[in-house]
Amino acid sequence: MKIILTKDYDELSRTAFKEFDKIVKSEEKPRVGFATGSSPLGLYKEIVNNYSTNKGSYENVDVFNLDEYIGLPENDKNKYSAFLKNNIFNKADFSEENIDLILHNNENIEQECKRYHDILINNPLNLQILGLGANCHIGFNEPGTSFDSVTHIVDLKEETRQSNARFFDSIEEVPTQAITVGIREIMSAENIILVASGQDKADAVHKMLNDEINNTCPASILRVHKSVTVILDEAAASLL
Repeated sequence: MKIILTKDYDELSRTAFKEFDKIVKSEEKPRVGFATGSSPLGLYKEIVNNYSTNKGSYENVDVFNLDEYIGLPENDKNKYSAFLKNNIFNKADFSEENIDLILHNNENIEQECKRYHDILINNPLNLQILGLGANCHIGFNEPGTSFDSVTHIVDLKEETRQSNARFFDSIEEVPTQAITVGIREIMSAENIILVASGQDKADAVHKMLNDEINNTCPASILRVHKSVTVILDEAAASLL
C-alpha cells in the first residue's frame, strides 16, 4: 500500500489525477470503476480539465460505477448515475457505448447484482476509484459486510443516511437501500486509488491503516491488496 500525504484538497485532487492518468495511459482500453461522493469530485474535475485544456481523451475507457440508490426515480438528480454523468462523463469524451452504470432501472435488482458480478469477476477492472465512509465503508459495504461479498443489496446504516442527507431536502427522502459492488469485486481490481479528505474522515483513516483487519472496518482489507494508493490531505491524516 502506497500512502501519499498532501497539504489540502486541491493538492489531493491533483495527485489523484496523476495516479489515475498513469494507470489509464498504461492500458489500450482501460476498465475503470468510478465512485461517487465529494471525495473524488476534485479528481473528476482534474480529468475534465485535462480533456478540455490538454486534449486528453477518454473515449476508449470502459466505465463502471460502484453503487446506486434503490428506489429513486430514473431522472432523480440524487441518483449516483446522474452525479457521474453531470460531473464527469458528459463533460469529457467518454463514449456512451462504453458506459455501463449499475442499476439502469429499479427492476430485477437481483438479476442486476448477478450481471454486474459476472462482468467484474470475469473481466477485472484495471482501476477502482474509492472514497472512504466516516464509518469505514467502501462503496456501500457497511461495517459487518463479509470480505467475500459480491454485488448485493444493502440496508443503509442510519449514520450513512444521515451523512448523505445533505444532498436531499430531508432525511426522509434518503433511500434506505442501495445496490453496491462487493468487497470481493473491489479487491479483484488490478489497482485501487482511495481518496479521503477532511477531519470527519480522520478516525476512519486511522482505523483503516492501523486497526486489525476486520470487517468492522471494511476498508481495512485494502491493506492486503497488491496495488493500493491512499491519498490523504492533512485533515484526514491528522490522527496518524
